[in-house]
Amino acid sequence: MAIKTSLVLWQLHLLLLLSCHDLNLANAAGGKWDLLMSNIGISAMHMQLLNNDRVIMYDRTDFGASNISLPDGKCRNNPKELALKIDCTAHSVEYDVSTNSIRPLMVQTNVWCSSGSATSDGSLVQTGGFNDGKLMVRTFNPCNTCDWQEMGDGLGQSRWYSTNHILPDGSQIIIGGRDAFNYEFFPQTASTSNVFNLPFLRETNVPREENNLYPFVFLNVDGNLFIFTNDRAILLDYTTNTIVKTYPQIPGGDPRNYPSTGSAVLLPLKNLRSQKVQAEVLVCGGAPKGSYLRATKGDFVGALNTCGRITITDPNPQWTMETMPLPRTMGDMVILPNGNVLIVNGAATGTAGWQIARNPVFSPVIYRTDNPSDSRFEVQTPNAIPRMYHSTAVLLRDGRVLVGGSNPNELYNFTGVVFPTDLSLEAFSPSYLDVEFANLRPQIISPDSHLKFTYGQRVDIRFTALGLLNRDLIKVTMVAPGFNTHSNTMNQRMLVLPRGIVRQVGRFVYEVSCVFPKSGSLAPPGYYLLFVVHQDIPSEAIWVRVN
Repeated sequence: MAIKTSLVLWQLHLLLLLSCHDLNLANAAGGKWDLLMSNIGISAMHMQLLNNDRVIMYDRTDFGASNISLPDGKCRNNPKELALKIDCTAHSVEYDVSTNSIRPLMVQTNVWCSSGSATSDGSLVQTGGFNDGKLMVRTFNPCNTCDWQEMGDGLGQSRWYSTNHILPDGSQIIIGGRDAFNYEFFPQTASTSNVFNLPFLRETNVPREENNLYPFVFLNVDGNLFIFTNDRAILLDYTTNTIVKTYPQIPGGDPRNYPSTGSAVLLPLKNLRSQKVQAEVLVCGGAPKGSYLRATKGDFVGALNTCGRITITDPNPQWTMETMPLPRTMGDMVILPNGNVLIVNGAATGTAGWQIARNPVFSPVIYRTDNPSDSRFEVQTPNAIPRMYHSTAVLLRDGRVLVGGSNPNELYNFTGVVFPTDLSLEAFSPSYLDVEFANLRPQIISPDSHLKFTYGQRVDIRFTALGLLNRDLIKVTMVAPGFNTHSNTMNQRMLVLPRGIVRQVGRFVYEVSCVFPKSGSLAPPGYYLLFVVHQDIPSEAIWVRVN
């Protein structure tokens, strides 16, 4: 009898262990790297995923010749160009995720260190750049044969190292940049045709270092803009050019923006039916004060290993500081479909700039947003390619993260430098894509991709799951793909949709009813990736258009 009782207890213990294991399947450290292409022809300095599952990338036109020719014997003839006046090579490409192939694109003017945003109709609007590109607006429509279209002098102010954000009405705001202490709108209207002065940008500009370029900008749930530059932030009512809140300085007072170059995300928005939706911002990495000038003299200071987290909707917001397992400057922060954040790329010493960083950080880190504060960071499998200055990373529809770029050199330099120009493209697959979790991975079967939905609309989502489904651990997330460059992913945004009960409607088939956000202040109009997530394991997404 004692043996039988012991056996039963052992079996119960085993079942409990397996149950706990299932609840934490996707929490095991790891992930894996795959080299997708060794040479895409350019160094991917800027990236944007569009709703046809193709990623637009570009670097700059004044590098000289790239490693990929323009098609059909085309050449760019630009007498204002600082490198090749006649250039028959491409400085922008379109990467097709499904075929793992590249199509060369043609930009006419210099797009170096520019900014952009996907629009409400799914096209890409890109603004500014260098030299003859500093006042330019360029558009790209997602189609098989489309190419860049340029609008000369579409801006009222030169924009170099600026930040774009889509607004609740579908227009864009373009903020800051080098010697640009103001903001403007695109497209312009009768009431928004001016450039609007923003003294905060001048106040956070450090002589000879700046440390306020590529501001971190997030649309708050009240429709105002959270703007972080250097070591502090404001909440701006852009419609009246009024600062409605000034946030406390981030503890330590060290700079987080270019060229010290940390990164930032708006954490997933939840409880969207609540009268007061909470919004939190996470700012990670960067470099201590004075690091940029010291790096230009060969003294590479250790990067910051801290993150600041703040609830920007609180009446009395305060920063909470956390310590990363690895110091990092020039890191990229990508919101994953399950709401966690991947921190990838960058260096452990120095800053952004030409050849002034050392010690690549090869290991990504996953930040588990909802974990207790002492267990949020988890180091992942390292890659083998240094991703230094001018590296990029964006989320793909299948849950992988596309990683490319790295050119800390003024030209394309492949030999004789500490960190050669890199033209490769990789994918990082978080552990939720491991084959052992296939039975728990949902697969969306309806609605179809690319359907339109209105604010507040209810939708029934059907999905399959072959393994045992824990209905309490199902959530539906919606991610706005961002425009990534210089450790700043503009417009990146995740919402966790309110849902009803999960019902079984067939063998391995389930249905859950969800409600889309109620306004453009929560979710600016446009295309989103919609995922069903089970025990932190996401489905492949479908595209939804919300307006």
